[in-house]
Amino acid sequence: MKKDFLAIGLIVLIIAVLINGTHIQSVDEYYLTHIDDITTETDTVFVSIRCDTILENYEDLSSELQSKEFVPTDGVILAKTEYVLRPGDTVFDILDRSVRYNKIHMEYQGANANSFGSIYIKGINHLYEFSCGPLSGWTYKVNGVFPNYGCSKYTLKDGDVIEWVYTCDLGRDVGNRWMGEKAS
Repeated sequence: MKKDFLAIGLIVLIIAVLINGTHIQSVDEYYLTHIDDITTETDTVFVSIRCDTILENYEDLSSELQSKEFVPTDGVILAKTEYVLRPGDTVFDILDRSVRYNKIHMEYQGANANSFGSIYIKGINHLYEFSCGPLSGWTYKVNGVFPNYGCSKYTLKDGDVIEWVYTCDLGRDVGNRWMGEKAS
């Protein structure tokens, strides 16, 4: 009997130490970590998410998406926002962190599920590939340049500016020119 009380006391003590020594966070708390700790020495990047082109092609947008809930009147889903850059962060990591923090819907396909070997962004804010015509979908640029590889392969550096933009014309309407294509 004395051994049972001793064993129970030891278990309670171990559990108390574990709980006291473990910092339990909600999902929101996890993604908020360090967001307010930005100083002049902190490496940071900026990200924005826009769907302006849909406003110019609204008649092509699926009728169930023709709402300010999905397409804001100014086309801005996420205004340019600064985030702490962690070592090895990719464009996808920052997008994932920003949509979780701002509670913006996002769906993606894993790198192992496609032939490109990079994560593919299927939809943001319920706007998907083909939601606004046969050449529509999400693309990104960093420092004004559209990389020719996936977002999970682009490793960021301090000061980078990431812009996620919705295209209705395979990138041409957002300034992405393909292999020698001339600007019109």
